[in-house]
Amino acid sequence: MSIAATFLDRSRYYLCREYPTKIRAAVEAMPADRLWWRPNEQSNSVGNLLLHLSGNVRQWMISGVGGQPDVRKRNMEFAARGGATAAGMLDGLDATLREVDDVLRALLPSELLERRSIQGRDTTVMEAVYHVVEHFAGHTGQIIWIAKMAAAPGAVKFYEDGDGTATPLFLAEGEMEMGTARSELRDQSSE
Repeated sequence: MSIAATFLDRSRYYLCREYPTKIRAAVEAMPADRLWWRPNEQSNSVGNLLLHLSGNVRQWMISGVGGQPDVRKRNMEFAARGGATAAGMLDGLDATLREVDDVLRALLPSELLERRSIQGRDTTVMEAVYHVVEHFAGHTGQIIWIAKMAAAPGAVKFYEDGDGTATPLFLAEGEMEMGTARSELRDQSSE
């Protein structure tokens, strides 16, 4: 697999598998009344962060890279103080990420250096994808931190430290952290 194809594959894995899986587990472990809690007026709630992630990936990936109309109202993501439920926002984020996955799956490695104007920035497709993955990772960490503060102790846990290695608890049986099944690794090593 080429470097470009690997980059796109890893981006799809993080945006469409690992990060949303961790976000869902963290949010579902939180008491419902903490979804819109803010430590102060300059901070965002988990609800705001979920709206913001959906808006950001829609603007950058679905619109900016994929060519769909830009319908984002960024200021509304931060102004919200309630209304939506955790389940509704998580399902909405999942639906948006399915569209993002379609955009990433359709990208050709040769398109990564094409120029786009996104959110007033002149960027390449590769830079846009990289930005979205790192941006999503940062907010995933914020959501997990808030959830760990709000949930019962130990309710938000993603790795088991048994033998000195961190074994992921958020993956399906046989799935490796980077999205490759153990059987696929064995098949590749015997080639």
